[in-house]
Amino acid sequence: MRYDTSPTARALLALEAIQDCPGITAQRLGEHLGVTERAARRYVAILREADLPIESATGPHGGYRVGRGLRLPPLMFTAAEALGLVMAVLEGHRGAADPTEIVGAALSKILRALPQQVAEPVRAVRRVNGPPPDPGLRVDPVLTARLVEACTSSRRVRLDYRLEDGRERPMEVDPWAVVLRHGRWYLLCWSRTSDAQRALRVDRVQSVFTTSLGFTPPQDLDALRTLEEHLSQGWRHEVDVLLRADLDEAGRWLPRSLGRLEEVDGGIRLRATTDEPDWYARQLAATPLTFEVRGSAALVQATEDLAARLVKAAGAADTAAPPGGMAGPARAGTTPEQQHTDNRSPRTRVITTGSGSPGPDPEER
Repeated sequence: MRYDTSPTARALLALEAIQDCPGITAQRLGEHLGVTERAARRYVAILREADLPIESATGPHGGYRVGRGLRLPPLMFTAAEALGLVMAVLEGHRGAADPTEIVGAALSKILRALPQQVAEPVRAVRRVNGPPPDPGLRVDPVLTARLVEACTSSRRVRLDYRLEDGRERPMEVDPWAVVLRHGRWYLLCWSRTSDAQRALRVDRVQSVFTTSLGFTPPQDLDALRTLEEHLSQGWRHEVDVLLRADLDEAGRWLPRSLGRLEEVDGGIRLRATTDEPDWYARQLAATPLTFEVRGSAALVQATEDLAARLVKAAGAADTAAPPGGMAGPARAGTTPEQQHTDNRSPRTRVITTGSGSPGPDPEER
């Protein structure tokens, strides 16, 4: 409790404490406010003078509590509390970022009621979000609030970061944005330690210290796009694919986390890297796009292996006689999924959409 806190602020804090802890004694209330027991009783008297129904009971189980008839007071949140609330809603409800959806509309009302210095960092997190994270990857709202505030104020931070092998590494970074993507909270930043762009997992940030040093963030930063492109680069195997499609069509079928798309003669070039060529081949095969794998021996091999599995599965389906007739070749113009529907054979369904990440922690590159 700050010593320069005004009497009005202390009275409101007293009300908040009584609401949060029904039966709180004058002694405990004084300790919470940082004042004497006598001063705590004075703040209770101020609340009663304002016609607030603060009841008290004597005895070993007595204390202060709010009686019936209290109208809802103005909401008071710290930056960490507000961010924790929004993070919990984003993690638990996919429509929370949409202000036209019922949960998103309720969240917007809360944000409008908050002071600007509290609401703006929270809005920054809400604007860039994705699917809810794994429950085991939940992050500390207090620590995350410090990161978001540093992003908003463009202040450099020093942090301790836990690497994948368990070692802790001190880092100095210029924080750009906190983003929820691929089920994880990331800090998109420029690492002064590595002199490179980084996407750090917030659940591995152990401590944060905000310095007085400012920085200039990238102009017109699209944090979500930048993060997804960053996550597609820096892995072990190169990816170079030519897509026979236009840019809009390729963008509709391929998430930005798979790589960078650029227009070239003959179609769209997809450039990326991956540690899981088999997984990457399945992502390409799951689209209706015609593509050609170039300049990546590991991905070429993974694509050939997948093709062989499909051919084998289709051949197995052709040799089995369907109900009411003899087996024959698959009808021309049908996809593997359509053949699966027609033949009712689970052996023909071999294309899956992976949900794994393209590799390990981005800081481990």
